[in-house]
Amino acid sequence: MSKIKVLDKVLDVRESEKQTAQKEQLAAQNEFEKVATELYELLKSKELAEQKLHEVLTESSSIAEMKNMSLYIETLVQKIPMLQKEVQLARKKMEAKQGDLTKAHVEVKKIEKMIENRKLAEKLEEERTEKMLMDEISIRQYQVATQNR
Repeated sequence: MSKIKVLDKVLDVRESEKQTAQKEQLAAQNEFEKVATELYELLKSKELAEQKLHEVLTESSSIAEMKNMSLYIETLVQKIPMLQKEVQLARKKMEAKQGDLTKAHVEVKKIEKMIENRKLAEKLEEERTEKMLMDEISIRQYQVATQNR
């Protein structure tokens, strides 16, 4: 029984580690979604700006307006690679945290299985001991019965 108590304590620690890993994985996932959404919005802005520039070019517009649109698009184009790197880093971090969570989950399952096996072994040992005691009682009763004859 003491072996199971020790394993229960280990299980509590592993469960705590698993919960921590879940929180970290969720935070990494939220960060990835935030950065990915930011990149999506930036790409969408660039696409809209390019459409607007095309409209400005087809209409008779001022050179200053065309220049401003071109500069705005150029700024967006420069930001995109930096944001793509951030998205890649956030994805790697999220995947690493998912791996940590998976490992923690596996460890919890291992401990749970060990506890289950130990409880089963204790139950079987208890049943074996009980059978031995019953056999011993039966033998003594038989010996008493045969001596009284």
